[in-house]
Amino acid sequence: MLLRKYLSLLGIGSAQVDLVLDKETYKPGEKVEGYFRIKGGTIEQQLKRIECDLVMDNERTGNEEVIHTSTILTSTTITSDGDSRFPFAFRLPDDLEVSTESRSYGFKTRLFFKEGVESVDHDEIQIAW
Repeated sequence: MLLRKYLSLLGIGSAQVDLVLDKETYKPGEKVEGYFRIKGGTIEQQLKRIECDLVMDNERTGNEEVIHTSTILTSTTITSDGDSRFPFAFRLPDDLEVSTESRSYGFKTRLFFKEGVESVDHDEIQIAW
Protein backbone atom coordinates (compact mmCIF):
# COMPACT_ATOMS: atom_id res chain seq x y z
CA MET A 1 0.00 0.00 0.00
CA LEU A 2 2.80 2.42 0.84
CA LEU A 3 4.52 1.71 -2.48
CA ARG A 4 1.31 2.51 -4.39
CA LYS A 5 0.98 5.79 -2.48
CA TYR A 6 4.51 6.87 -3.41
CA LEU A 7 4.01 5.84 -7.02
CA SER A 8 0.83 7.95 -7.24
CA LEU A 9 2.74 10.91 -5.79
CA LEU A 10 5.02 10.55 -8.82
CA GLY A 11 2.04 10.33 -11.17
CA ILE A 12 2.09 6.57 -11.68
CA GLY A 13 -1.37 5.14 -11.08
CA SER A 14 -3.00 8.43 -10.09
CA ALA A 15 -6.57 9.40 -11.02
CA GLN A 16 -7.15 10.40 -14.66
CA VAL A 17 -9.43 13.06 -16.14
CA ASP A 18 -11.21 13.10 -19.50
CA LEU A 19 -13.37 15.99 -20.71
CA VAL A 20 -16.26 14.46 -22.65
CA LEU A 21 -18.00 16.98 -24.94
CA ASP A 22 -21.35 16.68 -26.69
CA LYS A 23 -19.77 17.44 -30.09
CA GLU A 24 -16.51 18.60 -31.71
CA THR A 25 -17.50 21.59 -33.89
CA TYR A 26 -18.89 24.86 -32.52
CA LYS A 27 -19.72 28.38 -33.67
CA PRO A 28 -18.40 31.51 -31.94
CA GLY A 29 -20.68 32.39 -29.00
CA GLU A 30 -22.10 28.86 -28.79
CA LYS A 31 -22.46 27.02 -25.48
CA VAL A 32 -20.17 24.01 -25.04
CA GLU A 33 -21.57 21.27 -22.80
CA GLY A 34 -20.30 17.97 -21.50
CA TYR A 35 -18.74 16.56 -18.35
CA PHE A 36 -15.43 15.81 -16.69
CA ARG A 37 -15.01 12.07 -16.17
CA ILE A 38 -12.56 11.23 -13.40
CA LYS A 39 -11.41 7.63 -13.06
CA GLY A 40 -9.74 6.60 -9.83
CA GLY A 41 -6.15 5.43 -9.77
CA THR A 42 -4.47 2.81 -7.62
CA ILE A 43 -5.15 4.63 -4.34
CA GLU A 44 -7.74 7.01 -2.92
CA GLN A 45 -6.88 10.66 -3.63
CA GLN A 46 -8.24 13.97 -2.36
CA LEU A 47 -9.17 16.24 -5.30
CA LYS A 48 -8.65 19.97 -4.62
CA ARG A 49 -9.70 21.55 -7.90
CA ILE A 50 -10.35 21.11 -11.60
CA GLU A 51 -9.02 23.75 -13.97
CA CYS A 52 -10.01 23.93 -17.61
CA ASP A 53 -8.43 26.40 -20.06
CA LEU A 54 -9.76 27.30 -23.48
CA VAL A 55 -6.54 27.62 -25.48
CA MET A 56 -5.68 28.70 -29.01
CA ASP A 57 -2.59 27.18 -30.63
CA ASN A 58 -0.91 29.19 -33.37
CA GLU A 59 1.18 26.84 -35.54
CA ARG A 60 2.96 29.73 -37.29
CA THR A 61 4.37 31.28 -34.10
CA GLY A 62 4.34 28.15 -31.94
CA ASN A 63 2.45 30.09 -29.25
CA GLU A 64 -0.36 28.81 -27.07
CA GLU A 65 -2.73 31.52 -25.84
CA VAL A 66 -5.06 30.93 -22.90
CA ILE A 67 -8.36 32.60 -23.81
CA HIS A 68 -10.30 31.77 -20.64
CA THR A 69 -9.88 29.64 -17.52
CA SER A 70 -12.66 27.93 -15.61
CA THR A 71 -12.03 26.54 -12.11
CA ILE A 72 -14.06 24.16 -9.97
CA LEU A 73 -13.01 24.09 -6.31
CA THR A 74 -13.84 20.84 -4.54
CA SER A 75 -12.79 18.57 -1.72
CA THR A 76 -14.02 15.37 -3.34
CA THR A 77 -12.37 12.07 -2.54
CA ILE A 78 -11.63 9.98 -5.63
CA THR A 79 -11.65 6.32 -4.63
CA SER A 80 -9.35 3.82 -6.31
CA ASP A 81 -12.28 2.23 -8.16
CA GLY A 82 -14.20 5.48 -8.55
CA ASP A 83 -15.72 6.86 -11.72
CA SER A 84 -16.97 10.39 -11.01
CA ARG A 85 -18.59 12.94 -13.30
CA PHE A 86 -18.70 16.70 -12.93
CA PRO A 87 -20.86 18.78 -15.33
CA PHE A 88 -19.12 21.16 -17.73
CA ALA A 89 -20.66 24.17 -19.49
CA PHE A 90 -18.84 27.02 -21.19
CA ARG A 91 -19.95 29.79 -23.55
CA LEU A 92 -17.42 30.47 -26.29
CA PRO A 93 -16.50 34.12 -26.89
CA ASP A 94 -18.41 35.76 -29.76
CA ASP A 95 -15.21 37.06 -31.35
CA LEU A 96 -13.37 33.75 -31.85
CA GLU A 97 -11.81 33.34 -35.28
CA VAL A 98 -12.53 30.12 -37.17
CA SER A 99 -10.15 27.17 -36.95
CA THR A 100 -7.59 26.88 -39.74
CA GLU A 101 -4.56 24.70 -40.48
CA SER A 102 -2.43 27.14 -38.48
CA ARG A 103 -4.97 28.05 -35.75
CA SER A 104 -6.56 25.42 -33.53
CA TYR A 105 -8.55 25.46 -30.30
CA GLY A 106 -8.91 23.09 -27.42
CA PHE A 107 -9.67 22.64 -23.76
CA LYS A 108 -6.75 21.78 -21.50
CA THR A 109 -7.98 20.19 -18.25
CA ARG A 110 -5.92 19.68 -15.10
CA LEU A 111 -6.75 17.92 -11.85
CA PHE A 112 -5.00 19.13 -8.70
CA PHE A 113 -4.76 16.81 -5.71
CA LYS A 114 -3.97 17.38 -2.05
CA GLU A 115 -1.02 15.04 -2.62
CA GLY A 116 0.35 13.79 -5.89
CA VAL A 117 1.07 14.90 -9.42
CA GLU A 118 -1.58 16.73 -11.42
CA SER A 119 -3.43 14.86 -14.15
CA VAL A 120 -3.81 16.53 -17.58
CA ASP A 121 -6.16 16.08 -20.55
CA HIS A 122 -6.35 17.97 -23.86
CA ASP A 123 -9.41 17.98 -26.13
CA GLU A 124 -9.42 19.68 -29.54
CA ILE A 125 -12.49 21.50 -30.84
CA GLN A 126 -13.21 23.11 -34.20
CA ILE A 127 -14.60 26.63 -34.59
CA ALA A 128 -16.58 27.10 -37.81
CA TRP A 129 -19.29 29.42 -39.12
